[in-house]
Amino acid sequence: MMVVRPIQAEDYTALRELARKTGPGFTSLQDNDTQVAAKLEAGLAAFSASPPLAEALYLFVMEETETNEVVGICGIESAVGLSEPWYNYRVGTLVHASRELKVYNQINTLTITNDHTGYSELCTLFLSPDARHSKNGSLLSKSRFMFLAEFPQRFNEHLIAEMRGYSDENGISPFWEGLGRHFFSLDFTEADRHSSMNKVFIAELMPKNTIYTNLLPKEAQEAIGKTHEATTPARRLLENEGMRYTGYVDIFDGGPTLEARIHDIRAVQESQYVKAHIADLPSEGELYLISTTEFSNFRCCMSPITRVSKNLVTVSPDVASALNINEGSTIRIVPLSSGRRF
Repeated sequence: MMVVRPIQAEDYTALRELARKTGPGFTSLQDNDTQVAAKLEAGLAAFSASPPLAEALYLFVMEETETNEVVGICGIESAVGLSEPWYNYRVGTLVHASRELKVYNQINTLTITNDHTGYSELCTLFLSPDARHSKNGSLLSKSRFMFLAEFPQRFNEHLIAEMRGYSDENGISPFWEGLGRHFFSLDFTEADRHSSMNKVFIAELMPKNTIYTNLLPKEAQEAIGKTHEATTPARRLLENEGMRYTGYVDIFDGGPTLEARIHDIRAVQESQYVKAHIADLPSEGELYLISTTEFSNFRCCMSPITRVSKNLVTVSPDVASALNINEGSTIRIVPLSSGRRF
């Protein structure tokens, strides 16, 4: 059984191995010893700090309970842009018109902004290729909504998620090649690596004026708001939960930023508390997200349940073991799939 839990110091080796598999464009977890160590340290600090950190990185891993193998990672930033600037482009429209010449042109533009400063962010979602089956990706991603539902006071009411932008089979980003390279004189992977460690150089080199997208190569224009093929399922999952693209894109690869109010997310809004009755269950049935109410010992898994009454559900002994709960423990549940109701 897969369970999502807070990261621990002992997970460094597994985290480092996951970082080797992410590939170009995955800014938040790169094949870099320094970044991985810093990521782990930040994750540990978030769960141990008292009072809560203003910019906390709540980092979780997915673990196979039978083998104790870590196969995935996900995270939530409590707030972005408070100590370092948070940049993205806002996609806009300008109209150039002349009644006398009978000319009317709508031109798309890119304007650099810090509009999402202070927002909470879903981040660092990566699942090992060998584990991409049996709805494990849904569990890994949506487990964060259960944590947000349980501890909303630790987050901003607004949530964003930056989607990895389009790059070709060689890992080349046409958006970067058509725009960013002219100002940074760096390969995409090199600039991306720098941005994950220090964003100051972005402010120093990025153009401050509005950019007319019709001046960019066609390939760069088409990449604006386009998601990397490997990230498209993650985008659809978040959109099914209520997150939406509102015209903001990443300054490096043009990938879309999704937004929502946390309370409006389906899994947050519809989740509810119940008591757990532990007994054997059929292995098939509608899958539910099931999470605990503890902070540092937070756990989340997915499994069929049987409703005994409005406030009591039956969970299997395997679920109870994975969540470290006992008979009568309070748990939070919600159907794994959007579009389902209790």
